[in-house]
Amino acid sequence: MSLCILYHTDGCHLCDQAMALLRQCQVDYQLVDIVFKPDLVALFGTRIPVLENKKGQFLDWPFDHYKIEQFLSCKA
Repeated sequence: MSLCILYHTDGCHLCDQAMALLRQCQVDYQLVDIVFKPDLVALFGTRIPVLENKKGQFLDWPFDHYKIEQFLSCKA
């Protein structure tokens, strides 16, 4: 699957679950910790973990294998 971005922060148990799910789904992803950018905190602070695809679309938690596959496919 394509490279995507996972917006997260350390100590977030939902983020840990999302990372584990992405590994299980063999998704190549980049981590971006929102705590270092105030604009990202404002945008994602109550929504993390959030997945972003190459098209700049966002998928908020909760997501599962099926939602990830749909989101990262050409149909997203």
